Amino acid sequence: MEMYTDILLVTANVGSLFDNAGEIESDWMREFFGTVQSHKPRFIALHFQEVGGKDYMVNMGHAENFFWNIESNEEMRDFDRVCTYVDNHFKNVDSFTALGSMYFIHKSLKNIYQYDFNVKDFKAVSGQNKYVGSLDEVTTVEKEKFLKNFWPDFKWSRKGFMRTRWIIHNQGLDLVNVHLFHDASNLIACNASPSIYSDNRKKALRYVINRISDSSYTPLPFFLFGDFNFRLDTLSLVQNLSTSAVVQTVKKDSSNEVEKIICEQKDNDHKVLLHIETKIFAYLHQAVFTEDNGRAILKYDKEISAFQDVITEEDILFPPSYPYSEDYTKPTQYMNTRCPSWCDRILMSHSAQDIIHRRDEAETSVVYNTMGPNVCMGDHKPVFLSFALKTNGH
Repeated sequence: MEMYTDILLVTANVGSLFDNAGEIESDWMREFFGTVQSHKPRFIALHFQEVGGKDYMVNMGHAENFFWNIESNEEMRDFDRVCTYVDNHFKNVDSFTALGSMYFIHKSLKNIYQYDFNVKDFKAVSGQNKYVGSLDEVTTVEKEKFLKNFWPDFKWSRKGFMRTRWIIHNQGLDLVNVHLFHDASNLIACNASPSIYSDNRKKALRYVINRISDSSYTPLPFFLFGDFNFRLDTLSLVQNLSTSAVVQTVKKDSSNEVEKIICEQKDNDHKVLLHIETKIFAYLHQAVFTEDNGRAILKYDKEISAFQDVITEEDILFPPSYPYSEDYTKPTQYMNTRCPSWCDRILMSHSAQDIIHRRDEAETSVVYNTMGPNVCMGDHKPVFLSFALKTNGH
């Protein structure tokens, strides 16, 4: 007999929550609990990136508190089993990823097992399991930081992936928390299509997919969710946005290095249409990113297309998830630091998409959206996927 289990997957880059001294945290929590209330999942997977923020040495204590505040909240009382994994061991430079994953199991969900990578077998999940530290000795999680050779020109970075494996009723799943490399400079991102950063992300993502599909363990349907840092194809986008503009490239006096790109309208008093520097991306008509959920620019979101053979995604019907203003009063406005992009994603193998139960057209049983669209959630809006998993009952 076919059964269904309601699942909620959430990815959230929470770096700015910690960098803003916790001001955003209570609203963030309220939005998260509201999402849980409205979708009523039996299993929740929460994947965090940048735990502790930029100043992680100072903020790590607050981070532990943040996890505890979620777990101990009254709204979560019906989830009687919790597994938490937080890589907060920043002193271990070669393995620190700042990733955190939390899994909540509802009291009504009976048949659930988690994989032990050491004994290569699944075990029933019970109680509250909390692992905070380097996670190197924890046998129910597999964690890896990307090696230096992925981005030889970059300084040290906290990027990597973390995987757990589950059986819900009798359906096996891999859940992978991912954080890929960002665009360090908007100017360098404009140099080529695809950009050097996009190439680095592609290499790293291919590596993750190969690692979770290799023969060390039986391959399972998988969900990859995290901050992929996917960016729009900046060069093509800029060429398109500036078609009716005069483009000026300003170089540093001493070298031939580009310092800024300014696009001015030909008429209209030469108003600046687009201004790009290493960490500035200011476009006059910001509405293009939000109108109709940014549909007009979705065609520049190309980084997943190289992986269509192995991964897929639900249709994106929400505006770019980054970089939102961290100003409390401007929850729907983007910062002029980076080109708005769909960085935060929930991707899946084709075999995982096959086990999502789709009811008839009238009922939207699958929801892929941002959390807190009209509330300040930090520079990244969390992204969630709510669906019913096909599981065979006994």
